[in-house]
Amino acid sequence: MNMPIPKVSIVIPAYNAMKYLPDTLQSVWHQTFTDFEVILVDDGSSDDIKQWASQITDSRFKFILQPNQGASVARNTGILVSQSEYIALLDADDLWAPTKLEAHVFQLDNNPNVALSYSWTAMMNSQGQPTGRLLKPTADGNVYSKLLVKNIIDCPSVVVRRSCFNKVGLFNTKIRYNEDWEMWIRIAAVYEFSVIKEPLVYYRQHPNNVSKNWRQMQLGFNEVIKNAFKLAPRELQHLKKPSYGHANLVLAWKALQSKDKDFQLAANFRASALRYDPKQILSPEFWRLSVAIALMRYLGIGGYNRFLEFAYALRKRLSNQTSTPTTQNWKPNEIFF
Repeated sequence: MNMPIPKVSIVIPAYNAMKYLPDTLQSVWHQTFTDFEVILVDDGSSDDIKQWASQITDSRFKFILQPNQGASVARNTGILVSQSEYIALLDADDLWAPTKLEAHVFQLDNNPNVALSYSWTAMMNSQGQPTGRLLKPTADGNVYSKLLVKNIIDCPSVVVRRSCFNKVGLFNTKIRYNEDWEMWIRIAAVYEFSVIKEPLVYYRQHPNNVSKNWRQMQLGFNEVIKNAFKLAPRELQHLKKPSYGHANLVLAWKALQSKDKDFQLAANFRASALRYDPKQILSPEFWRLSVAIALMRYLGIGGYNRFLEFAYALRKRLSNQTSTPTTQNWKPNEIFF
């Protein structure tokens, strides 16, 4: 007997993610919307993910093992074997709020012109504790021009109509960083987006985040911007320099956040941002970066880190956000089958 096709396919690429994956999957099992399948794609991990996955007996769970080929290939593998009307993407170290799927499904069901639904993002540290920082984008509708300048989606935990991938293709496997931004640009060129103004995904910051590798990030930025403006219409070509300008601001931050804490490199990227787009000097992000560079220069790495600890503690205290789904609904490392 054929099983009914679920409404949503949740695709989770994983590479040596056992430190965080159990909590991530728990946040899925605790969704208020339950008509889904989970497709976990092991991208050639060397940890014990296969043995762990073999213990999961929920009929909605599927496990796929492939040689290590990168997150884009793993996502594509999951999408190709999925069956649902909607595809939900989830990284193996992030968490969902319990109403995440319910909110996105409702939004897509009631807005046929919208093809991609995303939400606000709450930041958490490597231990899964909220930092108090919320990323609150507001762009929806026709966001193509905005996406040409920068990635407005802070965490790639989105829900997409399957028809989008049929129309624009799968993730570009030649791009090793910012491949999600490249995909959103292709979708936005054809379809509308919609944002849910609630923090429904928790993005985990830890030393192994690919986004801390500024060299890899720079290559990804250049590849995405080059490809995007090859296809962009003439009336939007003026956005190319602002796009490079914003990319260099992001790279400056990553130079500060990297293992080397290189404030001089950050200053160089900041200067490049102004050469591409002098209007960057008017942005709050430019001045926040400038303060960070000055603090690093005059306080040193130790003093800068102490300042950040104080600032983060103050922000968390002032924030109303005190817990993640893990601390709200279940004990860490408790596995539900």
